[in-house]
Amino acid sequence: MQEELASLFPVAPEVSRRTFFVTSLSAGFALAVQPIQAQTQITTDTNGLVAGEVKIAVKDGEIPAYRALPAKGKNFPVVLVVQEIFGVHEHIKDICRRFAKLGYLAIAPEMYARQGDVSNKQMNDIMPIVAKVPDAQVLSDLDAAVAWAKKNGGNTAKLGITGFCWGGRIVWLYAAHNPNLKAGVAWYGRLAPPPPDRVSPLQPKHPLELVKDLKAPVLGLYGGADQGIPNNTVEQMQAALKDAKKPSEIILYPDTPHGFHADYRPTYRKDKAEDGWKKLLAWFKKNGVA
Repeated sequence: MQEELASLFPVAPEVSRRTFFVTSLSAGFALAVQPIQAQTQITTDTNGLVAGEVKIAVKDGEIPAYRALPAKGKNFPVVLVVQEIFGVHEHIKDICRRFAKLGYLAIAPEMYARQGDVSNKQMNDIMPIVAKVPDAQVLSDLDAAVAWAKKNGGNTAKLGITGFCWGGRIVWLYAAHNPNLKAGVAWYGRLAPPPPDRVSPLQPKHPLELVKDLKAPVLGLYGGADQGIPNNTVEQMQAALKDAKKPSEIILYPDTPHGFHADYRPTYRKDKAEDGWKKLLAWFKKNGVA
């Protein structure tokens, strides 16, 4: 699934700065991913946690987010969880709860709040909405989520970020944006820019173009059989990181498809997902997030 091609669509007129299409998160899973693979879906309970929806103040209003943290204690390490292309649906919420069970404050802001609700749409209708989401807006909203976490039990001196698919690309961008970030883990996010005639002014730069600007180490977890992210772009990124002497790494799992961590989809690969999760936790510990 080529979920990273939002920039191939024409840019629509910007939505009014005061208009928010998403004011609260949807329940369950996005329509575009139905039916879910119930036999492999991981469900994390809220026992011992404070979990649920919150509102985050941003420059032009407020956006909804899902957050989870331990019910007891304070000054928890903070992890930003950046959604797949499908928005903050149940899988992303569950990932927040998984982090909370391990002692983190995890927060997933809804990145498309101003552009449209993708929870009830199929892929063909999702892509034009995503194409209208400016990178600058996303980075600013993530900064706002960090500020919220700092005021609500989080220790932002131990700040990490992880993201999946659409959010995987954002991890690289945020690592080039925030000098206070300790580490990031990008799951199969697009690395290379589209052809010059298809570059959108709303998404002007891509990870390969930002290597020298990285301010925190990023671990990339990619699939060798990903149809939307060619292996040669992964190899280009590996070479660029080496040339720039950046302490980032990319792991390319052989014969593994896009979305291999998504336990509710047919692309799920249990062994690779579990290995990647272990590597994520080790990466955060190594780089001062845990």
